[in-house]
Amino acid sequence: MRNNRFFRPMLWPTVMTLAALPVLIGLGLWQVERLQWKEALLQRIDTRLNGEAAPMPAPETWDAFDAEAEEYRRVKLTGRFLPREFHHFTQDEGGAAGYGIVSPLEVAEGAVVLVDRGFVPAALKEAHGGVPEGEVSFTGVLRAPQRRGPFDGLDDTQKNVWMVRDPATMGATLDGMKPAPFIVEAERGSFPGEWPKPKGTRVDIPNNHLDYALTWFGLAGVLAVIYIAYHRSNGRIGRERKKA
Repeated sequence: MRNNRFFRPMLWPTVMTLAALPVLIGLGLWQVERLQWKEALLQRIDTRLNGEAAPMPAPETWDAFDAEAEEYRRVKLTGRFLPREFHHFTQDEGGAAGYGIVSPLEVAEGAVVLVDRGFVPAALKEAHGGVPEGEVSFTGVLRAPQRRGPFDGLDDTQKNVWMVRDPATMGATLDGMKPAPFIVEAERGSFPGEWPKPKGTRVDIPNNHLDYALTWFGLAGVLAVIYIAYHRSNGRIGRERKKA
């Protein structure tokens, strides 16, 4: 006498399981690839933020400049602020509403870079001291234009309230000036005075791909266990005894 295992798969549970398992495993592998890409991206950003500051891209390169590819690089700027401000509605690190003070810095004749000088509370929107006078030199972080999302409100140019930091839109109001295709966030200590207060560049890029990968692989494992348990409960997996 000998014991032989037997397995008699049921048609539709097997078809559905074979269709679903590759999808779940594929989604898990895709999230692993995304994890590797995201970790490389965050490492690149960290390297740039902690690297030496380079000269600001020259105005003659702006037409072909790829701000997204060069984002988070530290740059040195020298110029004179125009007597103009754009008040970008935002929040401080504690979630309090206020404004980012964005000022056009003329770096060459007719060429300006919009500089986010820092945050002021809402009560100081019009009473924070004005723009620095004379020629200034400082270091900041290059940022790509902010895309307007579906939940961003409309800019109120009459009240000087801007919902997104878009140098093209803001720069269009500066007659005769060519705006850079990027924003520069001033680093802490760039200017005297308490306000505006540079917040420093915040990297708000979520990295949840490992959790997502484990979820998809876990679902694949659960599906396999359910498949086996279902067949076992229906007598499709077990042992049968045969004569030698």
